[in-house]
Order: sequence, then C-alpha cells, then structure tokens
Amino acid sequence: QVQLVESGGGLVQPGGSLRLSCAASGFTFSRYDMSWYRQAPGKERELVASISDVGGISYADSVKGRFTISRDNAKNMLYLQMSSLRPEDTAVYYCRRRGTSLWGQGTQVTVSS
Repeated sequence: QVQLVESGGGLVQPGGSLRLSCAASGFTFSRYDMSWYRQAPGKERELVASISDVGGISYADSVKGRFTISRDNAKNMLYLQMSSLRPEDTAVYYCRRRGTSLWGQGTQVTVSS
C-alpha cells in the first residue's frame, strides 16, 4: 500500500524542540523529492521544507535556522527536526511526496506554555 505516516507531534513549550518522522511505504522512496507542509487553524497549508532525491534542501524563511529536514533512504524515512519552537509554529504538519497527490494524515504540533 502506497502511504505516508507521520508521527512525533505533541505539545511543547516555546523554545523547545520536537522531531517529526514520516514513514513511507509502497513506493521507491529514494527516487522522490519529499516535503513537509503545515496548516494552522484558519490558514492555508504552507510549504515548510523540501529535500530532493539527491539531498538538495530548501526552507521557508520563517523556519530557516530553526528547522532541519533530513531523510534516511535505507529506512524509507523523512524527518523534520524543529528547535526554538514558537507559538506561531502551532499547526498540523504533513509530509508529501512532491509533485504528487500523496500526503500523510498529519501530526499536530502545539507550541504553548
């Protein structure tokens, strides 16, 4: 079955850290560019970070220097390490196989004291 499954979300205090994971299955993960998106309440879904099949990386300006995207092709895993979290990072975070309609179900991240 072709799917993406996110995990690792939760409640964290401002300034804290979380690592999100996305498990891919049913396709050749290493051949695809992958991305993390997020959607806050009442806002449109936005691109957070992307990593190409050969490791090229880009970030939204709002997360540069705080978030790190990575992948482990041997394990079919995509990661998002988030640090120095802010209340405005609160959102549902999704992984996506770029250029396709394949999305995960999302994982909630809440940054609050």
